[in-house]
Amino acid sequence: MLLEATLVILAVLVALWLAPWRMLVWPAAAGRERTLSPLISPLLATLVLLPWVWALPTLHAMPLQLQWSGACLVVLVLGWPLAVLTLVAVGVLACWFSPAMDWAQALGSIAWLGVVPATFALLLGALIRRFIGARIFVYVLGRAFLGTVLCVFASAMLAQWSGHTLPGVDASLSLVGHWLMAWGDGFITGMFAAIFVAFKPEWLATWSDRLYLHPPPH
Repeated sequence: MLLEATLVILAVLVALWLAPWRMLVWPAAAGRERTLSPLISPLLATLVLLPWVWALPTLHAMPLQLQWSGACLVVLVLGWPLAVLTLVAVGVLACWFSPAMDWAQALGSIAWLGVVPATFALLLGALIRRFIGARIFVYVLGRAFLGTVLCVFASAMLAQWSGHTLPGVDASLSLVGHWLMAWGDGFITGMFAAIFVAFKPEWLATWSDRLYLHPPPH
């Protein structure tokens, strides 16, 4: 529990230092008043839907207590600083919604389903842009789909190494389950990223038409 608390507190402090709430309001410009950012909609959707997903395994009996993370999608949509604060709120709401989830479980969910895969997604996204480049195909397939698979599975392995094992499940079988769930997470993230790029690019804080559709010449 100390490890999870340390990871979450450090991430929250860094996120607060970056003041991500500024992304939720567009400053006034010539001929335009100060307005709310389009990111308000996906932020509210995350706070409404994702807590129930995190709380689902504790709301009814399941033979294999696996959870969908959604953290990498939240990072693509909101950016890492705002995503960290949102995922902390998601963990608190999940604990509130589920009588069977205590605060220790909520902290573990915030760390291993939220903060850690979100941070991995940030680092992997920076590496992809640095060494592969900014292309729409790379963004959707590399960062949103395959990147999510790697980040979610790496977080699950670290969680299992730290002692967060699935009850009544062998360690090797647990890793297989986490690997399969990571692919599900990657499929959902890649699908929503592709839809948002096509129809709602303003809902992706990590997307830029200028960068990905019209990259500068080398």
